Amino acid sequence: MFLKNDKGDNWMKALVTGGAGFIGSHLAERLINQGYEVVVVDNLSTGKMENIQNIRNCKDFTFYNDSVFDYKLLETIVPECNIIFHLAAAVGVKYIIENLVESMRINIRGTEIILELASRYDKKVFIASTSECYGRNNKERLNEDDDALLGSTKIFRWSYAHSKSIDEFLGLAYHKERDLKVCIGRFFNTVGPRQVGQYGMVVPRFVEQALRGEAITVYGDGEQIRSFGHVSDIIDGVTQLMNTEKATGNVYNLGNEDPIKIIDLAKMVKKITNSKSEIIKVPFEDIYGDNFEDIKMRVPDLSKVKSVIDYEPRMKIEEILKSVIASKKSSAK
Repeated sequence: MFLKNDKGDNWMKALVTGGAGFIGSHLAERLINQGYEVVVVDNLSTGKMENIQNIRNCKDFTFYNDSVFDYKLLETIVPECNIIFHLAAAVGVKYIIENLVESMRINIRGTEIILELASRYDKKVFIASTSECYGRNNKERLNEDDDALLGSTKIFRWSYAHSKSIDEFLGLAYHKERDLKVCIGRFFNTVGPRQVGQYGMVVPRFVEQALRGEAITVYGDGEQIRSFGHVSDIIDGVTQLMNTEKATGNVYNLGNEDPIKIIDLAKMVKKITNSKSEIIKVPFEDIYGDNFEDIKMRVPDLSKVKSVIDYEPRMKIEEILKSVIASKKSSAK
């Protein structure tokens, strides 16, 4: 079990920021099932009420349609919780490019507020970070101590990586200077039910296009290599890390180590959906404008996280795609 307080040995209360989002809603649901009382704060900028429909009527669930900028609200919530999962952030390449100022503000100031309050009230915090922090580093397997090779500030695609790197610096600084219990997880292409393609996420976009019989649009040459982890596996890692004292004060990759080319991903989606969609390649500049840069390789080394918790992603890419396809078909009915 996690931390306890004077309400009793079995009492556990968690704050999940961004808890109506794709990953956050799965986490909130898992915590409810584990016996937690859960409070979600989400302004629904990218989250959806339908994501939390399975738990919104639970007696141990509270939802606030608000942002992490509401300091007064959080000041009433944080003291009553004993653990915080900070997932509120601007996400998706397309969303970032179209909302540059707000994205950086959410990622940096939002995290700063959470850390300030967590430090004041001595609450353990999980910060959701991203593999984007590795930047241009094209190493075959990226480990947590590898250099971050971030591109020019003139290329706005890197603003997300810079802002999330600052989040990590802030979290680790609070741990070092104020002894705050912080754990940071770098997510690598998390996918699963409830994820949408409108913000640039490739798997739901491919699946939605294939099911509609539209052209499956591969950005760039399709030779980019990625790995995809199912949200249930990622949540396993998050909850285990927060229940492991020796994980405090560290950064951990969370994802799947199996690589796949994006063009092969498109072909697999087409095959599994039995779609007649054409697969076409679209230049990045047609989608994001001239000021864009992509990464060739993005696959995690999971040896560090496996050394502290029992983390072994169970779902392979074909199973992951089938779960997304089934979810999309169900929601379309």
